[in-house]
Amino acid sequence: MDAKILIRVEQLYRYYGHHLAVEAINFRLSQGEVLGFLGPNGAGKSTTMQMITGNLAPSAGRVCINDIDLLDSPKKAKAEIGYLPEQPPVYRDLTVDEYLHYCARLHRVPGNQRGASITRARKRCGLSGVGRRLIGNLSKGYQQRVGIAQAILHNPAVVVLDEPTAGLDPNQIRDIRTLIRELGESHGIILSTHILPEVQATCSSVQIIHQGRLVFSESMDALERRLAGHALILETGEALDSNTLQQLPDVESVTVLASNRARLRFEHDNPAAAVAACVASQGWGLVELALDRQTLEQVFVDLTCSDVPREQEEVA
Repeated sequence: MDAKILIRVEQLYRYYGHHLAVEAINFRLSQGEVLGFLGPNGAGKSTTMQMITGNLAPSAGRVCINDIDLLDSPKKAKAEIGYLPEQPPVYRDLTVDEYLHYCARLHRVPGNQRGASITRARKRCGLSGVGRRLIGNLSKGYQQRVGIAQAILHNPAVVVLDEPTAGLDPNQIRDIRTLIRELGESHGIILSTHILPEVQATCSSVQIIHQGRLVFSESMDALERRLAGHALILETGEALDSNTLQQLPDVESVTVLASNRARLRFEHDNPAAAVAACVASQGWGLVELALDRQTLEQVFVDLTCSDVPREQEEVA
């Protein structure tokens, strides 16, 4: 059975005067999915997040949250969203419990359900032992947990997290990533971040926005297959002959990088064994033979380093 679609974004546009900030954005978010939303500064990422959370009206297009149209029924749709902005909206002079009770009222959690909702959110976010402590006396990592707790108090279908690990130490980052993965089991999560390893460690799918348009959208499994690559890097002690290498079975193309270095692309079976045997028979001397594996950073740079940038500045 297919997972329930929690967000539908259809042909989303946003103009600022004559300036087009977001153009024809389309995507879906399913229950159990953690979507990494990436983009360079000025790409339209924050503008898109604001439109999805109902904080900014689109110039055109449609956003549905859990089958509720955000423009037709904004209050009802927003009740299905939990949001943690980059700066957690916490009050340092309140205790954790006081703050969560306050947020429960803001989220219109019925009075007879508030206690259970707060207890559940505290437990899920690892805050059970700090309910009576002042938020201002907590570490930044625990303050971030409090911010996430307020976002899930009303048990929303969708949770949007904007840079949730910014400024945290490595141990705190690991804990927050674990929490995000756990939340992703029962919610749909949108994770907006600049930290590429965070996407690979946390997300089940990834999208990249550039110059207001989605330029990449794949599941993490598909991305991992792409990153694994279908190319070998070959370096030899003596000059190699690309024509000889090109004749090998399963070698699709050969790109000469230097007189003794080449990239060999292949489609299906890895020809490493045949390449090594060829190098030995030709007496070139094998120095290196390895998969040319890409990184998410390389994919990101390739997609977002346009030679002709569209003049735009993201409005945060």
